[in-house]
Amino acid sequence: MALLGAGCSSGPAEPESGPSSPGSASPSGSGSPSAASDAPPDKGSVEVVRTLATGLKSPWGLAPLPDGNLLVASRDEGEIVQVDGDSGKTSEAGQVPGVDAEGEGGLLGLALSPDFATDQLVYAYFTTASDNRIASMRYDAKKPAGERLSAPSTIFKGIPKGFTHNGGRIAFGPDKMLYVGTGETGDKGLAQDKESLGGKILRMTPEGEPAKGNPDQDSVVWSYGHRNVQGLAWDEDRRLWASEFGQDTWDELNHIEKDGNYGWPDVEGEGDGDGDFRNPVEQWRTADASPSGIAVAEGSVWMAGLRGERLWRIPLSGDKPSAKPQAFLEGKYGRLRTVVSAGGDKLWVVTNETDGRGSPEKDDDRILEVRVR
Repeated sequence: MALLGAGCSSGPAEPESGPSSPGSASPSGSGSPSAASDAPPDKGSVEVVRTLATGLKSPWGLAPLPDGNLLVASRDEGEIVQVDGDSGKTSEAGQVPGVDAEGEGGLLGLALSPDFATDQLVYAYFTTASDNRIASMRYDAKKPAGERLSAPSTIFKGIPKGFTHNGGRIAFGPDKMLYVGTGETGDKGLAQDKESLGGKILRMTPEGEPAKGNPDQDSVVWSYGHRNVQGLAWDEDRRLWASEFGQDTWDELNHIEKDGNYGWPDVEGEGDGDGDFRNPVEQWRTADASPSGIAVAEGSVWMAGLRGERLWRIPLSGDKPSAKPQAFLEGKYGRLRTVVSAGGDKLWVVTNETDGRGSPEKDDDRILEVRVR
């Protein structure tokens, strides 16, 4: 347990990579079993099937298209790149004007409309000079490179921005509502303030309105007490999971429930069980994780580690882990930013060495196709 007093501070830590570092989410997967007897094996496996694409610039969000191609957000470039799902060839889908890529901000999460087959809408979370916001763009595969996305239409704005802790992951849930992970921008008090959109998980309609069934019918806030949420995914029983950056001590994987208070800044990691805060289902030292994207596949949550430079497997039985977490790819591909289900036992894994905090090599950054168990 790490209880953090209101006056306690470790100074200007680097939250995405831990204090000593220089530096879909997928709404579906093969799911999590409901009973312990159906739990996945205690030990899993990871096989890198191929490197699909190389040479990506500061990749962040990824959205698989129905035709097998991928859309990737370039955080610093403010550009959405299209990647051919067979050859890995890249081309520009379009630019998102007004992106401010200072610090940890920029063009971050991507998600496809749940009705993409009919409306062709792509959603993006991005930082501007004044806030973080969400916009939708219409995608047209028939148009030339660079012109496949329409001008953005803002559906939601006013999410606090900061040099750090901008959140940024967006994903449509099984209920077809849009869920948004935000950060508290380094202003810890925002996380416990239900009137603020910082340090929250938000739930809204595709048009950006508060979703029916939210804790407050006039608010998009779904859960609070978060430091910096960058991973969202659901299991087959519609449970929502989220990854969260810790400060100096504990990173977290949380099972997210309506109106849950996840403790920040009063608690980092597990609390004392007094019932005021929801404890994480798993926690890691910040040097071992610094997590961003997550996905669910083969009955486990798969979590990307930035500072930890590894892919974590957390096998599930209902709403709890069924065995200890297991690490894969440790140090082999550098910082890992995003994990998205590619269907069945496959994942897309995006590296993140070119965002100014890594040590890029010749082919960075990359998209890996990975088979998991």
